[in-house]
Amino acid sequence: MSELRKDYEEGGCCGWQSLSIYLPDREEWLKGRKNHIGGSDASACVGMNPYKDNVQLWEEKMGLVMPEDISDKDYVRYGTEAEKHLRALFSMDFPEYQVFYDEDNMFINDRYPWMHASLDGELVDEQGRRGILEIKTTNILQSMQREKWNGKIPDNYYCQVLHYLAVTEYDFAVLKAQLKSEWHGELRITVKHYFIERKDIEEDIRYLVEAEQRFWTCVVEGHRPDLLLPTI
Repeated sequence: MSELRKDYEEGGCCGWQSLSIYLPDREEWLKGRKNHIGGSDASACVGMNPYKDNVQLWEEKMGLVMPEDISDKDYVRYGTEAEKHLRALFSMDFPEYQVFYDEDNMFINDRYPWMHASLDGELVDEQGRRGILEIKTTNILQSMQREKWNGKIPDNYYCQVLHYLAVTEYDFAVLKAQLKSEWHGELRITVKHYFIERKDIEEDIRYLVEAEQRFWTCVVEGHRPDLLLPTI
């Protein structure tokens, strides 16, 4: 597959044989992020991350460079603090879902030992199916950025959802996005919900898993991967 599918309906229990759940302390959680490919890494593996390419990610995983610490950035602090409130709002707005969350959660799947997932929330629908809740807060500074959210999910966030569905083997995902912008000095906030069924994107999940496996082989063998860059 040369392109990932990114069109969804806007608005509107898996097998556990190979799945283990870890709820480690903070230090172990941070160590796990370094020693695996996480959801935020996934898009870099396939050249779809606008902020980091696959070679930069490889250098980080090899320990050749230290990842930039962005924890003190205003937008990161805002997103971290807003997440719990947006999760609570989702629970109230969509009572048909049960919402669960454990801080510093980490999922490891024995079939894909190089991958891990840390979720913003777990969902159970009225049929008992399990799903993922992913929450994003974004500042829209240009019309081009807003267009990326028009009836679809930006590539890097889409890859993150695929990654989480692969690791957890869950049946569906919901991405809740809060978009902030200014218009003539007035703050505007738009909230979007994207509902994704696993059965509709199985091909994309397989594509990403295979790409991540090739990337991780480069890490294990110490071979620098060929550079992949986002298509503009």
